[in-house]
Amino acid sequence: MKNLRFALVLCLSFFLLIPSVVLAQETLKVGIILPTTGEKAKFGDIEKKSFEMALEEINAAGGVNGKKVDFIFEDDTGRPDVARSAAEKLITKDKVVMLGGGYGSSETFAIAGVAQQNRTPFLISTGSDDKITEMNWNYVFRINPPVSAYPEALESFLTEVVKPKTAAILYENTNFGTSGSKSFKKTCEKLGIKVVMDEGYQSGGVDFKPLLVRVKQADPDLVYMISYVMDASLLMNQSMELKLTPKLFVGGGAGFTLPEFIKNTGKAGEGVFSATLWYQTLPYPGAMDYFLKFQKKYSTVTEYHGAEAYSSAFVIANALKRAKAYTPDDVRESLAKTDMKTVFGPVKFVSYDKKTQQNKLPTYLVQWINGKLELVWPKDIATKPYKYPIDWEKAWK
Repeated sequence: MKNLRFALVLCLSFFLLIPSVVLAQETLKVGIILPTTGEKAKFGDIEKKSFEMALEEINAAGGVNGKKVDFIFEDDTGRPDVARSAAEKLITKDKVVMLGGGYGSSETFAIAGVAQQNRTPFLISTGSDDKITEMNWNYVFRINPPVSAYPEALESFLTEVVKPKTAAILYENTNFGTSGSKSFKKTCEKLGIKVVMDEGYQSGGVDFKPLLVRVKQADPDLVYMISYVMDASLLMNQSMELKLTPKLFVGGGAGFTLPEFIKNTGKAGEGVFSATLWYQTLPYPGAMDYFLKFQKKYSTVTEYHGAEAYSSAFVIANALKRAKAYTPDDVRESLAKTDMKTVFGPVKFVSYDKKTQQNKLPTYLVQWINGKLELVWPKDIATKPYKYPIDWEKAWK
């Protein structure tokens, strides 16, 4: 009788456990690492919202082969050591099937190293330092162009319209800034533009005037800046205070395309150009629809960072759907065979130059005109004609 009762208890325990086991099997966990606090939080916020919006749509459409997808978000705070710990936690404790996200290049590089070491696929949405996809890491993929590609549209604009003879390059001392500076210096050499100043600065400073005074003394035709949003805003506000008046100011993407830039600068930001990787009017399926849905849902506008995150979510879901099984090698193999269209553009991972598993897309040039970020180059897809030349002293009165 005791043996019978024991057997019944065992059977009951087994059946009570079934729901939780089934539930675990029915949910695919993906780790997303972004800066949601710290100086890069504005970027992390726009990307997190885009990931969440995409996730709602993915699960509403049946998830992945009938399984619900769960994004587990971790905050890297904009620090590589925190990003590394977040990746380790997601892989070893949360048992995610793969990783996504990655904003700052230094943090993304740290995450990629952990992913490769643990044989966990990692789809990068933003971190753009060239070397990230030059390490022959076979578990690391990147949807966005590397920072060296950011000025490609700017090159033709400079050649056909501005024809500057001299340039000053200012960049923050991070992987992103350093890599972008080296790349734009090569662009200048190719175009015959003399670089009269090439100087890095410590991110998060409050007084860039000593640096900008030296720029003013060098008197360049072009000032090219690689900065996140707070630094970008301060650089332009203090340029206006010092009456620094080159032919044009150009940002290397990042902080110069966020809505916060024009809110922080006002007339100091008017007329500033920036490289960009995306614009809502581009002929990519769903691009404008995503832009309008984001605006309606969050009462603010999105830009290329959000489009990268939104598209990454669908690339993740597509790769998981095609994977033979949810093992690291099967998911990695499925990601490698990705060939799909997204709101950010076509996604297909290729190898070129020193890069592996890198998506390759064109870049564009935008300009702040009447408080709105407009696509101005190439001319055939522009939403507004570019404003050039610019009388900065008149504009800043």
